[in-house]
Amino acid sequence: MASSFNSSPFTSPNRNSSLTEWLNYMQQIHVSAIDMGLSRVLPVAEHLGIVQSAKEDTYVFMVAGTNGKGSTTAMISEICQAAGYKTALYQSPHLSIFNERVRINGQMVSDDTLIAAFHKVELARLACALTLSFFEMTTLAALLIFAEVDCDVWVLEVGLGGRLDVVNIIDADMAVITNIGIDHVDWLGDNIEDIGREKAGILRDNISLIYGSTEMPDSVKQRIEQHKVTCYQVGTDFYYRELGFDNSNQEHEWQYSNAAVTLQLPRPKLSLMNTANGLSAVLASPLNVDISAIKQALKTVKLAGRFDYRQWANRHWLFDVAHNEHGVEFMLSQLLPLWQQHVERLSDHKTANIKLLFSMLGDKDIELVVKRLTQANLPITDWYIAEIDYPRAASVEQLTEALNPHVDSSKINAFDNLSQATDAIIQASQPEDLLLVCGSFHTIGEALAALAIQPAS
Repeated sequence: MASSFNSSPFTSPNRNSSLTEWLNYMQQIHVSAIDMGLSRVLPVAEHLGIVQSAKEDTYVFMVAGTNGKGSTTAMISEICQAAGYKTALYQSPHLSIFNERVRINGQMVSDDTLIAAFHKVELARLACALTLSFFEMTTLAALLIFAEVDCDVWVLEVGLGGRLDVVNIIDADMAVITNIGIDHVDWLGDNIEDIGREKAGILRDNISLIYGSTEMPDSVKQRIEQHKVTCYQVGTDFYYRELGFDNSNQEHEWQYSNAAVTLQLPRPKLSLMNTANGLSAVLASPLNVDISAIKQALKTVKLAGRFDYRQWANRHWLFDVAHNEHGVEFMLSQLLPLWQQHVERLSDHKTANIKLLFSMLGDKDIELVVKRLTQANLPITDWYIAEIDYPRAASVEQLTEALNPHVDSSKINAFDNLSQATDAIIQASQPEDLLLVCGSFHTIGEALAALAIQPAS
């Protein structure tokens, strides 16, 4: 490792370099984009004092799972902020600009703040004579920022798996596992037990766990017993259900309950499943949070690209980052009733269809996602596909090959890039149609950019 380190052809940026220069540099200096394990990260983190800072007067929520991590972390963060805690939020990936990943009290940190942190991480990396991946470098920078601004609460989204993810250098006080599905099989395993074991790697002795699925692998149960973790599981220890509209104020409501409380609450712009997981985590913590803070947070929380409905350019849009079987099925469970409501609102002489703007990464099971979408009881009349501007993107040929067994070729419209496909889907649609955009974070980000929509707004 020392020889490859010393022979690096790349020159470190400096404090006067731009954020783009730093991001480009960090994408080049390591041999692979994904390199799981903590042996290289820990010495750098210890050199920076990050691990010790997280243990001092800080409460750490850590959220792992196959899907729903972004919504869950957003909910936890929003409640803590509303309750008056200085709250740090780390999420990945971003949709449009890198700064979306690192927030203090809901506000993205500045380019200058990120650059200063990257510079310190780079100096520590060089002092330790180690190479780090892009994700490792940027995550350490985020954690360093949180330590330096002295936040009360850290809300951390795990990037990949749990046990070997760089976020796991921090000890969680409260863990959340949203769900466990098949994804990232090259890194986590191709079965639920192996994947569950990796995600349960965020557990520590005597902490609490919110488990957001009614089915739990034995591997997770074993970790719970091993660490003497107090587990609160949906359907057993907490519940949620839709209530509809309160006639007194025309506010859409839902009900949350656990052994201690039953709450009737305003419906957020996030899925209730992820909302309930986030709320459960806060309620199970020692933080002082009252009902007014919870209600305020539910009214203000938002997260671009997660069942994100908008009206833009005289069209109805739905953006969802669903990129695996579990994510698509969850999206469809919300989409079917939304579509029915949409159709019911149309005047008698109008009909509506769904047109799909779609692209995925090449290392995902594209055909399985396509199969799930085509099996749904939805009038998807046309598919608009293009290659994402990202190294791991599926080519148009790959996308077409996955579509062909399930979609008539006359319904497949291929373009050179997402911007062209976005323009085309607008031109080919009617104002009453629903334009569904899904398949990857990168698909959503590029479509939003083409539409000049700010995802973080």
